[in-house]
Amino acid sequence: MGIGGIDPLKKTIYIFNDGELRRKDNTLYFETDGGTKKYIPVEDVSEIIVFGEVSLNKKFLEFATRKEIILHFLNHHGYYIGSFYPREHFNSGYMILKQTEHYLDEDKRLDIAMRFVVGAARNIEQVLRYYLNRGKDVGDALGRVSALTETVENCCSVSELMGIEGNIKEAYYSAFNQIIGNKDFQFVGRSKRPPQDPLNALISYGNTLAYIQVLSEIYKTHLDPRIGFLHSTNFRSFSLNLDIAEIFKPILVDRLIFTLIGKNMLRKPHFEKRVNGILMNEKGRQIFTEEWDNRLRTTIMHRGLGREVSYRRLIRMELYKLEKHLMGEKAYEPFVSRW
Repeated sequence: MGIGGIDPLKKTIYIFNDGELRRKDNTLYFETDGGTKKYIPVEDVSEIIVFGEVSLNKKFLEFATRKEIILHFLNHHGYYIGSFYPREHFNSGYMILKQTEHYLDEDKRLDIAMRFVVGAARNIEQVLRYYLNRGKDVGDALGRVSALTETVENCCSVSELMGIEGNIKEAYYSAFNQIIGNKDFQFVGRSKRPPQDPLNALISYGNTLAYIQVLSEIYKTHLDPRIGFLHSTNFRSFSLNLDIAEIFKPILVDRLIFTLIGKNMLRKPHFEKRVNGILMNEKGRQIFTEEWDNRLRTTIMHRGLGREVSYRRLIRMELYKLEKHLMGEKAYEPFVSRW
């Protein structure tokens, strides 16, 4: 596969300002507190991600449901709050039964979970090879990741698998300082809610966007986002999106972070100390989000299909492959980057 152009299909709308989302006849628009109106082309929009203080009414939600537009809400700190998930227009009792069957059968669940971990690890290896070939001293981390990945098939439980996954990530993170080479973005350990340094703030924010994007793509399939396999199905709202996101985070989130820092697009002034931690400010989130959206719309040549597909489409294709696995049509093989 090779890098191509930009996917012109449905868009994601990001709202950072405060205001109101409204419906007028057969269109939607956002009106800021200052009275500025921006119309939303409903036929071209897949989801709306809201960061600002935004009000809306049932009339708006009814129209969004009819147009199958998903709304995701984050607070001013970039933390995910929740989603308006329109009625499941592809809802399938058969697929829910298949997901449940594979979750309750320990061997079937472990098999799928191992495939997710191996897929994520292979993409981590690709990221590390990319920087190794560019003179970064990441050979030791790459060797450790590869060695740990080879032990996945020996796991006897999902909990044991999660332990190996954690060790793989630890080895991977040990290479970040070599890759980044910037004293303002030093990795000293993973910290969340709140992140304790700018790099962790970037990782957490990027991961949140990845989880949201996968959730949006699940909505367009017959799968139920509440039933995952690597991440336990419990009282959290969704878990399948966390599973699938693991495969794409190294090549989408992490590569984007390295690029933004390497090109000096994100700098220390884009972060601020808040709620006992470090978070990106609004300008930083806008820069990151714009480049994230560009990355999702970027197309690559898919050798299996013989045509270009966007990264957003690749996520959907991953879900289709999982559906086929659950139905017994074809064993699931995770997407692994070739560049």
